[in-house]
This record gives sequence, structure tokens and C-alpha cells, in this order.
Amino acid sequence: MSAHSLFGGSARLASPRGRGLRVTATAVLLLIGIAFVLPLAWLVLASLDDAATLSVRLPRVWTADNFTEILTPEQTFRPLWNSFVISLGTAVLTIVVSLLAAYPLSRYSIRFNKGLMYTVLFGTCLPVTAMMVPVYSLFVSFKLLDSLAGTIVFMASTSLPMAIWMMKNFMDSVPVSLEEASWVDGASSMTALWRVVVPLMRPGIAVVFIFVFTGAWGNFFVPFILLFSSENQPAAVAIYNFFGLNGAIAYGKLAAFSILYSLPAVLLYVITQMRSGNSFAMAGAVKG
Repeated sequence: MSAHSLFGGSARLASPRGRGLRVTATAVLLLIGIAFVLPLAWLVLASLDDAATLSVRLPRVWTADNFTEILTPEQTFRPLWNSFVISLGTAVLTIVVSLLAAYPLSRYSIRFNKGLMYTVLFGTCLPVTAMMVPVYSLFVSFKLLDSLAGTIVFMASTSLPMAIWMMKNFMDSVPVSLEEASWVDGASSMTALWRVVVPLMRPGIAVVFIFVFTGAWGNFFVPFILLFSSENQPAAVAIYNFFGLNGAIAYGKLAAFSILYSLPAVLLYVITQMRSGNSFAMAGAVKG
């Protein structure tokens, strides 16, 4: 009699401490779930409370005044627009440059290919805070302080090491034979890249885009150092305005602004997931 039949058709791992392990795992997961749910519950409840505090509690008077009071160009719309411009510009620039950099690393056998990839990987470990002093001096020299374009270029350059590493691995999964077929038809390397490789690795590009966009969207330190005028500050820095002097914090407005600030990133995840599918769809691309 096989082990499969002994367990009534469903094979399971036998462990004398299986029940204790399940209880422990459930308790740990429950604690992790509470750690995630409590801040979200505070955001929602505090945004609808006219006398919100740091405590998680039901509002005594449910109101939408916190939202209506912050929906002004100075407090919400302009910072969100600046965040959108910085994040989109950083993501698009990073995608284009990382695609061009990953292509030769993926397709050609270069003598220092492995060393170069390890150097790129090392670049992902460098903390941005460690290089801000020379970067600030460079921005002063080139008169790029308080410039959205300069900030976009710097944030894209800091995102490039990880983006190149991810893009190269995604590009390795695209069969080279597809490009060779296009070369036979007279296509150049760049034509094969844009018309054959890029369409097939759209899910991978979407992953890199989300990674870079959300990183730029939530970046506080770099815009805080390089952008000092209120007209150019993104939402990540503008949220600091709700922290007043002497510990006075407008909790209700802060929660309402935080919800509005989170919505674009959540929508990006949903839209990208709907349009990209769940995996690469290259099955059957190569035949024979």
C-alpha cells in the first residue's frame, strides 16, 4: 500500500510538532497583519475625524472637512503634480537608458562582462545620502538647484544600477533567434531591439517602471535637499508642512493628504497589472 493511499489520496508531511508550528505561524502572521492594518485603519478613520489624534478610534463626528480643506492648489494639487512630473520623468529616462545599457550586456560576450555586472550590482548598494554633499556642490556649480529637470536626471542616475541589473535579466529570457530572424530580413540591431525585444519584455519593463516610479514618488530626501521653493516641492516634501511647530500636528489633514498621496501609486499597480498580464507570453515564439 502506497503512502498516497494511506493518507486517503492526499500526501502530507508527518511532523509530531505540526500543530504547534501551525499555531506559531498563524500567530506570527496575525501580528504582521495587525502591524499593517493598524496604520491603514488610522489613516482612514483620522481623515474622517474633525478632532483626530494619534490614537486609532472611531470619529465622534464623521466629516469630510479634512479633505475639502486641503483640496487647494497650494496644499495638494501642485505638490501632487510635481511628484507626478518627477516620478514619470525619472521612470521614463531610467527605462530608456537601462534598455540601451542592458542590450549589449545581454547579447554580446564582452571580456569584462561579469566584472561590469558586479560593478553595477555594487552601485545598487551605495546610499544616496552618502553622496549628497558632492552632488549638492555639483548642482550649485551648474546652477541646477531648485530645478525639476536636474532633480529628475539625478534621481534617474541613482535608479540606473538596479534598473540595468533587472532589465538585463529580463532581456536574457528573450530568445536571440527572434532577433536573428529579423536580421535576416534586413533589420538593424536597434530595429530588432525596439520592434522585437521590447514588445516581448513589456511585463519586465512594467516591473522596472513601477519600481522606479514608486521609488521616486516616495523619495523625500533628494527633493528636500535639491528643491527648496514651494512651487517645485513634490508631495513627499509637502507632507512635511502638516507638522507644525512645538509638536502641533494637524492629524486629520495629514491623514487625508496621505490617502490622496497614496492613490496614484495604487492606481499604477492596478493599471499595470491589468495591461501587462501575469507573466511573459513568449511560449510558441520560437518554432522548430
